[in-house]
Amino acid sequence: MSIIIQERSIVIPGEALAEGMDFLPGDNTYRESDKIYAKILGMVTIAGRVLKITPLAGPYVPRAGDKIIGTVMDITMTGWRISTSTAYTAMLNVRDATSHFVGKDEDLSKIMAIGDSVIVKIVNVTSQNLIDVTMKEPGLRKISGGRIIKINSQKVPRVIGKQGSMISLIKSKTGCDITVGQNGLVWIKGTPEGESLAEEAVRMIENKSHHSGLTEKMEAFLKESGIDLGDVASAPANVPNEGTSDNTNEQF
Repeated sequence: MSIIIQERSIVIPGEALAEGMDFLPGDNTYRESDKIYAKILGMVTIAGRVLKITPLAGPYVPRAGDKIIGTVMDITMTGWRISTSTAYTAMLNVRDATSHFVGKDEDLSKIMAIGDSVIVKIVNVTSQNLIDVTMKEPGLRKISGGRIIKINSQKVPRVIGKQGSMISLIKSKTGCDITVGQNGLVWIKGTPEGESLAEEAVRMIENKSHHSGLTEKMEAFLKESGIDLGDVASAPANVPNEGTSDNTNEQF
C-alpha cells in the first residue's frame, strides 16, 4: 500500500489518493479497483487508516449531533423556530428548552424572544429537512454579550484543531470564552481588545486553513499581538450569566 498524496494536499475530483487495500475511503472519497480517489475539490485528511477530503468551500449541511449557534426567528404555540445558517429553520420545543414547568398560556417570549441567540444541539434531521434541536445538555443555552462572527463552515474543524488544541490556544492568549458552532457561527466573549484579537485569529485560520505549520504561525501571531491577561482575569465578561452554568468554554 502506498500513499500517493500527502496529508493536507489540495486535490481535485478524480485524483488518486492511495493505492492498495490498507487504507479505507472516508468522507468525499471512493474506491475503484485498488485505488482511492477524491470525489470533490478539497484538502486530504488521514485519520488512522481512513482517507477523507475536507471541502474548501460549500454550504453547511445539518447533521444530528451537531452543536450550532442560531437566532430565534419565530415563536409558535409549542416552542421557537431557530435559524441554522441554511434555508431551513429548526424547531426547539418547550420541553427541550427548559426543565421548568411552562403553562400552556405562558408567554414564551419571556423565556426567549425573537432575535435572541442560542447554542443548541441538533437531535434529528428528516429527509424533508425538518430539524429538531435541544438545549437540555451542558453548554447549551441562550447567550448574551460578546460578538458572533460568521466563517466558512468547512473551516470549523481547522479552527477547533485536533482535540480542541487550536481554539484552546486562542482562548488562553486572548482571555475570551469562545464557542464554535458547526454551522460556522462563532461566539466570542471577553474584553473588547480580547474579542478583536480572537476574531482576527479565527479569520487568520479561515484564510490559511490549508497551510502547513498553522499552529506555530498562530502561536507567533498571538505572542506578537498578545494582550495583558492580568487585566482580563478580572473582567466581568468571563463571569457566567445569572441562572446559567459556566459552560461557555466548550468548543463544538
